[in-house]
Amino acid sequence: MNEEKLRKKILFVSGTRADFGKIKPLIQQVKDSGNFEYQIFVTGMHMLSVYGMTVHEIQKAGFDNIYSFINQDSAITSQMDLVLATTVQGLAYFVREYKPDMLVVHGDRVESLAGAIVGSLNNILVAHIEGGERSGTIDELIRHAITKLSHIHFVSNNEARNRLIQMGEVPDSIFVIGSPDIDVMLSDQLPKISAVREKYDIPFQDYGIFIYHPVTTEVNELTAHIHEVVDALIESKMKYVIIYPNNDIGADIILHELKRLEGMPDFRMIPSMRFEHFLSLLKNAKVIMGNSSAGIREAPVYGVPTINIGTRQLNRFEYESIINVDYNRSSILEALKNLPRSVTPSLHFGKGESAKLFFKELNNESLWKTSRQKQFVDFDLENY
Repeated sequence: MNEEKLRKKILFVSGTRADFGKIKPLIQQVKDSGNFEYQIFVTGMHMLSVYGMTVHEIQKAGFDNIYSFINQDSAITSQMDLVLATTVQGLAYFVREYKPDMLVVHGDRVESLAGAIVGSLNNILVAHIEGGERSGTIDELIRHAITKLSHIHFVSNNEARNRLIQMGEVPDSIFVIGSPDIDVMLSDQLPKISAVREKYDIPFQDYGIFIYHPVTTEVNELTAHIHEVVDALIESKMKYVIIYPNNDIGADIILHELKRLEGMPDFRMIPSMRFEHFLSLLKNAKVIMGNSSAGIREAPVYGVPTINIGTRQLNRFEYESIINVDYNRSSILEALKNLPRSVTPSLHFGKGESAKLFFKELNNESLWKTSRQKQFVDFDLENY
């Protein structure tokens, strides 16, 4: 490998526990190779004590090139526009010092949007992981905005690739590598469920997982929605591990409602979990319920049933293990009584080789010559 390639610097941006779990295999591959310099810009929920200061989990994972930046105060509910502005400013100052050759962002969060803005405005190659997906709520807008600000796209499957082509992206800039978290899901790196239960003081052998995030476009109805959902949790007489929502607008409403469950023996509430521990918990769960993308993307890999509530995951992947219901208590309880059995695991989002495919493209010299001046490619409507 030539000297020029050895000097390439790659900056990864992470703002949440979820996106770090997704990009961790990619960072690990880069670190282990020694072919590139790497840095992780850590911000967002990672830096909030209410969510467990998960920057420490990144450090425990063995990554040493970490720059941490607080982009918001400790309020439960973030003001997304202000968080975006603060992150843009902090990251802009950082890239002037670090001078990366590539900036890697994931998904549909405001920290990723900040990364794409800073990268594109500073003529730094922006690589977007998992573009072309359907997200629902405000996340859908953010994800597609990141796509238009990115130069290189590492997508999960051909469906996502086709959407990017419809959006005018150059086909040669799109690489199908699968979802990186599946590398971890299908590996032998997961802790035993007994170790997870001990670490997080989970007293249940049989349990469901509940994760419910705010739907920012429905915040006026959130109080009624989450009240109905919590009623269903209580009435179901099942045991649940409950993980805190992300800190979008409305998170305080959800956490206030979840306080009804404090002290009840059937519920264990956890602010955040290390990604590998969460996957082991998911793999052994009876069901995952709520509106997290984990129920749409990760649960089907293990064949774990999902009760997907409401509109947050609207128009996303449909599978035999996923039951879509509205916010009605009786609908949720009926779904719990009719969970699918013996579901075939799905590899729709990847086969566990994302890091290898990502690294292969990094070692392709033509990738680094990708033009920073983007061109819109007209979609061929006649042959659509």
